[in-house]
Amino acid sequence: MIEHLQRHSVIKSSQHGFVRNRSCLTNLLVFMEEVTNYIDRGYPIDVIYLDFQKAFDKVPQRLLMKLAAHGIAGNVLKWREDWLSSRKQRVVLNGCFSEWGDVISGVPQGSILGPLLFIIYINDIDDCVVGKILKFAGDN
Repeated sequence: MIEHLQRHSVIKSSQHGFVRNRSCLTNLLVFMEEVTNYIDRGYPIDVIYLDFQKAFDKVPQRLLMKLAAHGIAGNVLKWREDWLSSRKQRVVLNGCFSEWGDVISGVPQGSILGPLLFIIYINDIDDCVVGKILKFAGDN
């Protein structure tokens, strides 16, 4: 799946987290260069910082439509659908168990696939933004 996304340049260059040769540091360096250039030319700057707290827990099933739109199809898409669907969870505390409940959104935590699915989900967030945008989807 990663090879497909790289081959077709699906992940936008604004994404710096969970992408090879990109990091929090590259995000900061690009940001500082952009800010410095604008200040040196006398342009005003507005900076908006968003922290999507618990974002991985909120990814809905629309993710499957985005995967298909990015060319993920066939058995790979079906496997992702099975992986994201019909999940259940319960709480265990001091040996007591809650009832199982359906999980209707979210990306399973602790997986390698989770971060990739999340950056696919937020990949188009800059489509309607006029100006420069930098994204760092990370788990820190």
